Amino acid sequence: MAIPIAWSLCFACSQEKETETEPVVPPPIQITPFTVDPAEGVIRRLTQSQYKNTIRDIFGPEIVIAGSLEPDFAVSGLLTVGASQSTISSWGVEQYERISYKLAEQILSNEGIRASLVPCTNSANFDEQCVKTFITDLGLLLWRRPVSNDELSELIALAENATNVLGDIDGGLAYPLASMLQSPNFLFRVELGRAEGTYNDFEMAQRLSFFLWNTTPDAKLLQAASDGLLSTDAGLEAQIDRMLVSEKAKEGVANFFIEWFELERLDDMVKDPNIFVHFNSELGDNAKEETLRVIEDHIFAQDADYRDLFTRTETYINRRLAALYEVRAPAKEGFAKFSFQRSHGRRGIIGHTSLLSLHSHAVASSATLRGKFIRQTLLCGVVPPPPVNVDTALPEPSGTAITLRQRINEHSQNPTCSFCHLMVDPIGLGLENFDGIGRFRTKEGGVTIDPSGTLDKVYFKDAWELAEVIRNHPQLPSCFVKNIYQYATGNVASKGELGQINALTQMFQNGQFKVKSLIKDIAMSEGFRKVKEASK
Repeated sequence: MAIPIAWSLCFACSQEKETETEPVVPPPIQITPFTVDPAEGVIRRLTQSQYKNTIRDIFGPEIVIAGSLEPDFAVSGLLTVGASQSTISSWGVEQYERISYKLAEQILSNEGIRASLVPCTNSANFDEQCVKTFITDLGLLLWRRPVSNDELSELIALAENATNVLGDIDGGLAYPLASMLQSPNFLFRVELGRAEGTYNDFEMAQRLSFFLWNTTPDAKLLQAASDGLLSTDAGLEAQIDRMLVSEKAKEGVANFFIEWFELERLDDMVKDPNIFVHFNSELGDNAKEETLRVIEDHIFAQDADYRDLFTRTETYINRRLAALYEVRAPAKEGFAKFSFQRSHGRRGIIGHTSLLSLHSHAVASSATLRGKFIRQTLLCGVVPPPPVNVDTALPEPSGTAITLRQRINEHSQNPTCSFCHLMVDPIGLGLENFDGIGRFRTKEGGVTIDPSGTLDKVYFKDAWELAEVIRNHPQLPSCFVKNIYQYATGNVASKGELGQINALTQMFQNGQFKVKSLIKDIAMSEGFRKVKEASK
């Protein structure tokens, strides 16, 4: 099974006869033998969400991060991959320094948190054993590995000098604590591996934790690393099984979809309220919550076929989303389960206002953006950028071109534009029954909308049928595997890893496309556990 590199640009120009499609359940297949040429080791900066989650999980949710963190940027559509190609600016260094001292002040002034971290009472006298225990224990949590003897000596000396000057041991502890929090050992994940081409146990601990939980390793995982268990198949599998039943696994999977689908953009979504009267400041948050609740239910509660995310009729909505979808609210307060019917015109996550809104303009829907999301993000197709100096604006509505389909057809008469538009517009037009915030409509400018189209020569009549076509597309599973593998490893997959990805895709198929099983297979795979051997 090949990973898609490019897509055919040939699309059916005529509409094929509509047929009812049955869910495709491929038979079990043999795993193709392969060898792995693993990626090189990387040093990755913590993303903003990883930084925040780490502070929360070590010190508690009441600790506030007062300041702005270094911005994230995506590579291959993922912030986690971008983190391996980014550093910290001079502005960021100053910010992390300010934040570290504010965090230290909060931590040491909170009696409950202090009592859990500091094994002695506050006094004017320096207590070396107390400080040593504090730095050793907390350093393991913050740096995700044991503090070396030299590092320990330097931090103890820093605490002693500060205590003697300030006459207060807590004041003295604030300095090594702030030092650890702004250290590259905390801000970066060092995963360079051993000379023989494997990650050491503490590197494996953080690879597992940030992949499965999107946060720092807990005490049990660090203990397993200390005991050397993560270098064994049985020890690694035991920790993966433990972590996948944790509530943190739901956060980890949610973060993958947030990055992959760019759901964080919903936080600052802007739409013209004069055009979209149902738009409000809460829509983005509500839309994101609907999609993430559905994903969590589908993967963890139902343990369902990944492909069925695109055809399932069950969703979770509140009263505001019910008003937008023009359905009866399933509950007076909060989110509750609701099932769409054929008459509602939408099903699956492509019918969610989250994805429909994100891939629209501030004043209008966009067949091009929606088709590009399906073609490029969900199916890993390659959509080239428009040529330089080409006017990408669609014609304004006119007497001969009122609907978006008519305006796109007019725009595509330009041969320079038609090349790219043929790749995405026949797909995106299938979602034209939804306006720029996902509200269902049947007409545009008084003209009945035609939502039919094709996806790789497969005809669909409307969005309901498009969902089925996407669900059964042969590249949907392999694209998902490729992206979550890259998320797990933090690298853009190299040619040497394609055999591993193909094998994981075949295992995904044989396992009935269950996401939790795929996550375990990735974490146990050679591609995740091996690193390119260090040059001698």
